Amino acid sequence: MRIVVDTNVLISAVLSPDGVPGQVVQKVLGSHLMVFTNATFAELESRLWKPKFDRYINLEERKAVLHDVRAAAIWVDVPQDIAGEAYSRDTDDDKFIHAAIACNAELLITGDQDLLVLVKNLQDSHQLLVLKPVEALVLL
Repeated sequence: MRIVVDTNVLISAVLSPDGVPGQVVQKVLGSHLMVFTNATFAELESRLWKPKFDRYINLEERKAVLHDVRAAAIWVDVPQDIAGEAYSRDTDDDKFIHAAIACNAELLITGDQDLLVLVKNLQDSHQLLVLKPVEALVLL
């Protein structure tokens, strides 16, 4: 299964590997295909380097996380016709939908309400499930 995981879930998994997001990411990396685009990875990278995480995760651990995720993921390019579509109230979140649509992903895992409100629309139009981590854990 091809799966896009939102930045907030990935960072939660890094900070709390035994929590629900951590369990979800472990399952995705162990049995499925995590999908990134340059834009989705750039967001993860920029957020993970924020000083507010200094007390939770050191620089070497951050480098290792980014290296491991980069190596384990499949990478897709988003065609211009998909990249030009707007879906979310927060257009910054559209990059995750674009990634999912570009590779025909079956699942987008997020805790972001701006993406979660799109569940019905994306399921009907693109057969894309948008789930919270706790819901995804049951499915995976």
